[in-house]
Amino acid sequence: MLFSTMLRHWAFAQRPQQLFSQCRQFNTTRIGMAQAENTSSSSKPAKWTPNSIRTGLIARKRGMTAMWDDHGARVPVTVLQLENCQVTKNIVHVRPDRTEYHAVQLGASDRPKRTTTHQMRGHFRKAHVKPKYIVKEFPITPDAHVPVGTTLSAIHFVPGQYVDVIADSIGKGFQGTMKRWNFKGLRASHGVSVSHRSAGATGQHQDPGRVWPGKKMAGRLGGERTTVQNLPVVRVDTTLDLIFVKGAVPGFDDAQVLVRDAKKKLIGLANANQAKGLYEKVLPKGVDDLPFPAGTKEMVQSLPPVIDAPSKRSSPFIPRE
Repeated sequence: MLFSTMLRHWAFAQRPQQLFSQCRQFNTTRIGMAQAENTSSSSKPAKWTPNSIRTGLIARKRGMTAMWDDHGARVPVTVLQLENCQVTKNIVHVRPDRTEYHAVQLGASDRPKRTTTHQMRGHFRKAHVKPKYIVKEFPITPDAHVPVGTTLSAIHFVPGQYVDVIADSIGKGFQGTMKRWNFKGLRASHGVSVSHRSAGATGQHQDPGRVWPGKKMAGRLGGERTTVQNLPVVRVDTTLDLIFVKGAVPGFDDAQVLVRDAKKKLIGLANANQAKGLYEKVLPKGVDDLPFPAGTKEMVQSLPPVIDAPSKRSSPFIPRE
């Protein structure tokens, strides 16, 4: 028994390089097969599906204006502009439960190199892009990664689709209950002395003898992360990288805002209609497809400079049956 064990150890000592070379060859084969699989999958044209989650965009809020649709109806819109929005990194993180987190990191608004930290200079240098003022990441599905260094365009959002806009609301300082919580206030004439805008009683009786946590009282208003959902895209200007969305957007003028596909009225509704078999209702009316994985500057060359969304209302001048 001892002799056979020694013989095995001796045989292994005589040919370790051969065994290691076989292991190295096996690993190299696996890597080559994975690379070949990635190459074959990347050669196929990517197409948006209801289960796909695309990256968003970083834009600047330029202000509000008004537009008129085909039927003469006035539409208030907010103008958002892209400032050299580029991909700086593709993120893949494996969680402890073996699920994967995929995201695309974007940078926007070029800044001088002298005002950028050395750490961020190296980060932007690695991505072959100019230093940026703002860097944010958007969660995506594994099929929606965008090559690093790609410059995104306003055509990423198609006129007629719905988007969510995320930004910090305008800070209004310390405000009373009437402005902060829409309280009615006290009586304006009889029975009230210099307390017309007061909140009134806030305490309880001896039991519980305290004010409940979360009671609506005076305090700071605004300056919070706010998301406005389901805003329709009315117009896209590919020359100036402008996105016109219907309605108001949080934040002051020239503030940085995050724009993404609407979770409820686009992604959620697409999944629901796909499961029901209503394929003609997967995308909003007038939208045939979405640029996938993203709308880039290269797509702009074959598109008109200004694209308007079709009006969703019927003409008031056409008689109804």
